[in-house]
Amino acid sequence: MTSAIANQTALITGASSGIGAACARAFASAGARLIVAARRSEPLQALAEALQQQHPVEVLPVVLDVRYPEAVSAAIAGLPAPWRDIDILINNAGLSRGLDKQYEAPLDDWEAMIDTNIKGLLYVTRAVVPGMVARGRGHVVNVGSIAGRQTYPGGSVYCATKAAVRSLSEGLKLDLLGTPVRVTNIDPGLVETEFSVVRFGGDADRAKGVYQGMTPLTGDDVADVILFAVTRPPHVNISDVLLLPTDQSSMFHIHRRPESIA
Repeated sequence: MTSAIANQTALITGASSGIGAACARAFASAGARLIVAARRSEPLQALAEALQQQHPVEVLPVVLDVRYPEAVSAAIAGLPAPWRDIDILINNAGLSRGLDKQYEAPLDDWEAMIDTNIKGLLYVTRAVVPGMVARGRGHVVNVGSIAGRQTYPGGSVYCATKAAVRSLSEGLKLDLLGTPVRVTNIDPGLVETEFSVVRFGGDADRAKGVYQGMTPLTGDDVADVILFAVTRPPHVNISDVLLLPTDQSSMFHIHRRPESIA
């Protein structure tokens, strides 16, 4: 059976690892043409080559830091002609830095999170969505977090950025009412990716402790739900999803099995 997104063009930001890379794999298996964008060239190129070896799809890697509006505009405007009609946008690029108190945190950490998680998402959306409206088709998926719904100690700025993603998703859907362009906001709970390694400045042991004694989501789990959302019939919009591992019921309620804790 032909996939609902076969031969459609999907742009995925933050595609070099984690949820973004998982989305690339899932969408390639469904026959989509992929524009994979990320800051890191080597893993991005490796991903593109692997996808093309495993699936009969076209993949275009684009090295891009979404924090810079001129770079985003140039990247979208500079796409080769066959790649310009983007059908699906997955705004996945995002990060967290540190667990400092709000009144003690390094300003650089704030800037990195706000510039990537909020402004970067806006820059890419602004560059891509007008084309969707003009063509009368498209789907935007914004990857948020349960942190956008519940604030936790040491995470106030990160949580604020993800609350902003949620608001921006709602606002974009309002702005697109009357067009066929759909918007999905997905808020995952604990997902085991490079996220915590980045947050803790490369401390892999500390990052591993975040998931100790419980079974977190994987990037593939999140990608599977995103793929489900974008393959619904055109009159159906999966507007908002809270996706949690079974071992988690809220930001503050996680079941950890003592026998699994070293």
